[in-house]
Amino acid sequence: MEQKKEAKRIRRYNSYMAVFNTNQIYLRNPWVIAWWSAAFPGFGHLNLGLYLKGFMLIIWEIVINNGAGINKAMVYSFNGRFDVAKDVLNPRWVLLYIPVYIYCIWDSYHKTIDLNKHFLLAQNENSPVTVFNMKGVSLNMLDKRQPQYALVWSLLFPGLGHLYLHKLMSGSFLFVSCIVIGYYSHLVEACIYTINGSFELARAVLDPEWFCYYPSMFCFAAYEAYIIAVEQNKLFELEQFQFLRENVQPRSFELLGSKGNEET
Repeated sequence: MEQKKEAKRIRRYNSYMAVFNTNQIYLRNPWVIAWWSAAFPGFGHLNLGLYLKGFMLIIWEIVINNGAGINKAMVYSFNGRFDVAKDVLNPRWVLLYIPVYIYCIWDSYHKTIDLNKHFLLAQNENSPVTVFNMKGVSLNMLDKRQPQYALVWSLLFPGLGHLYLHKLMSGSFLFVSCIVIGYYSHLVEACIYTINGSFELARAVLDPEWFCYYPSMFCFAAYEAYIIAVEQNKLFELEQFQFLRENVQPRSFELLGSKGNEET
């Protein structure tokens, strides 16, 4: 009863564990999150744990970008063919793209600042941490994970590092997205031709419009998987500290220096 009353008094939480996902708030650099939103709209929100908004913005980016021909224009611009890049752009779609793109950067930056404040307040309230959740379809548990493993799996294929960390929502989304992008960009065929030394065929078969999505997906998956593994380990250590302090440490225990320094 006392634990339930104490839980009701807690206003803020820094973590939530469901059977399909573990969502967590921790201190983030707002400029880093804004940069990820600029690199690919939706990634900043995905990193903040705002999954529904992040998924929606990522799908929006792919649909509107293809309609506007932005990736094609970028490829032609990199090759110095500015006239062709100008002709490829569809102004009706570009005008829809610009305001939402700016909003993604602005919103993710300010959301990061607000969540950082929330994290510090919840930390002062000693917010509880759930370590285990099980239902008939799945289970989830907080445990020590190796950040290097998460990074390596993400480098092998985006999304696998998230699945290793039991981030099923974002991991499955990244996994399926990279399959779709790899299919429409003909990335696998280009890799096979490259391995066989047929570089001209690889360049001819590769669709640059779809391939431009892949580097951002690849780098983001590797970066986020590593960071999440580090932060989940910190959360695991915090839960152990809370448990030992409440259930093992004697109530009369005092850290050295608390009274000793006053007496001396």
